[in-house]
Amino acid sequence: MILAVYSFNASRFSTTWEGFSFKWYQTLFSDSRIFESLQDSLTVALVSVGISAVLGTMMAVGLAKFRFPGKGLYLGIAYLPLIIPDIAIAVATLVFLSSVGFPLSLWTVVAAHIVFCLAYVAVVVSTRLTNLDPHLEEAALDLGASPLQAFIKVLLPELMPAILSGSLLAFVLSMDDLLISSFTAGGGINTLPMLIFSRVRTGVKPDINALSVMLILVSAFLAIASEYVRFRGDQHRLKQ
Repeated sequence: MILAVYSFNASRFSTTWEGFSFKWYQTLFSDSRIFESLQDSLTVALVSVGISAVLGTMMAVGLAKFRFPGKGLYLGIAYLPLIIPDIAIAVATLVFLSSVGFPLSLWTVVAAHIVFCLAYVAVVVSTRLTNLDPHLEEAALDLGASPLQAFIKVLLPELMPAILSGSLLAFVLSMDDLLISSFTAGGGINTLPMLIFSRVRTGVKPDINALSVMLILVSAFLAIASEYVRFRGDQHRLKQ
């Protein structure tokens, strides 16, 4: 609420109120660096979430359906990004990239984001899997479907609300990430949170207030959409 109010402040300083104005939103939309950073953030988020949606779904299904040596250890390692602090993931990723001599770029940021996006998608899909009727896929196999057909036509549609919900959640987290992006970005790569952080070092400017308000609104919309998709999926399953 404070950010929203002061984003309409005519003053150049956030501490004093000099009247209502839209000029900081006009300044925001005319700033080319904002749109360049937004493009970097969207590229990282869309690519990392797209890959994580596929790998996270495969991981959740594999862990639910198959038994193999070291499954418990693998399960614990797979979900570590959910509990490890971002700074630890950022430092570990940077050390790994340096040790293998991989140059930092936009794609190293994507790879780092896949690490934590993958875990979030897998957790949401795993929760959905535990509530599904295991006999649905077995019935499809008994009726002559191949394992691939049973997965695509029976299991995947049931998992789709969870996949979409997990992907939306991972997208929000990727767009908002600062630490991991800062440690793994190469020269010339500047995501939106990195740009905001660089500008507020010398004080919060009113145009940053306006940008922050827009980011909060978009993040809230995606979070609500994620929860709505999950809720509708649960309602559909209960009706069946």
